[in-house]
Amino acid sequence: MSTASTRLPEGRYGRSSDERADHKLKIIGTVLGALLIALFGYYAWHYVAQNKISGEVIAFEPGKNSVQVHLEVRKDAGASGYCTVRSQAANGAEVGRADFHFDGDATRIDKVVTLRTTSPGTTAELLGCHAD
Repeated sequence: MSTASTRLPEGRYGRSSDERADHKLKIIGTVLGALLIALFGYYAWHYVAQNKISGEVIAFEPGKNSVQVHLEVRKDAGASGYCTVRSQAANGAEVGRADFHFDGDATRIDKVVTLRTTSPGTTAELLGCHAD
């Protein structure tokens, strides 16, 4: 007596439901991946091309009720904006925060600013710069 095969003949009845599901998942994954890359590219371009003012903390000198912060700001000529600086105490609590305004035709500004604090600050951190 021979045993009947339960396997379907190859190519006779089309693809199985698992193969169709795999194909759909590949298409969905490709579309979502392309959208994610496009979104990332848009935000990267927006940050680089549209940010007309940027800065960095060069040095800082903590004091009893203030922190002297040396900022270097780079901006487009004629653009104006502000940079937000904060200071924290040794325990991590924020003890001071202020916005410092920059304008004029200079494209690079080195400036020492005074950040007033409620108690001795141990850090000076630039949170960001924004154009007006």
